Amino acid sequence: MSQSSSNPCADLRAVCLAADAILEQCAEYIDRVDDDQYVQPSKVVPGGTVGKHIRHTLDHFRCAITTSCDEAIDYDHRRRGGSVEDNRDAAKGEIATLRSLMGELSVDDLGETVTTRVMLCGDGQTADLSSTRAREIFFAMHHAIHHNAILKAIGLELGFECPEGFGTAPSTINFEQAEAK
Repeated sequence: MSQSSSNPCADLRAVCLAADAILEQCAEYIDRVDDDQYVQPSKVVPGGTVGKHIRHTLDHFRCAITTSCDEAIDYDHRRRGGSVEDNRDAAKGEIATLRSLMGELSVDDLGETVTTRVMLCGDGQTADLSSTRAREIFFAMHHAIHHNAILKAIGLELGFECPEGFGTAPSTINFEQAEAK
């Protein structure tokens, strides 16, 4: 069962509200770990740390929110590392900044046409695709949900459970609710 607004402006704002909620979940997750846990290598997800997954998630949001319309949004060629990866306060600061920047976007900003550059294979071949700012923010949100699922597994490894729905796609939540009726 699909529920969509007949008001495209409301739909664009709804994307930002949903993305904001995911960013808030990330901030709440960061509050659950201490400084050592934030950078502790996972045994469940080799090579992964809480900080690396948070940084990766926030990189995608930053690309979607801040890349100029004159440039291609390029999720694959972005700066990696940095303080967000190993400093909880830096990560929470970045989340606050991204939430603020997203909140400042107008309906026109959200509907503007952007180009997204995607890497098609490991040899570096890319393609440029037409999209909108809101669609790319949605992509960053959807991508974040999958990284939150990984963070949920790392959380269990660290000894805590995440809130219900954390790291679960809206379609899965919707399906499970329908099945429960």
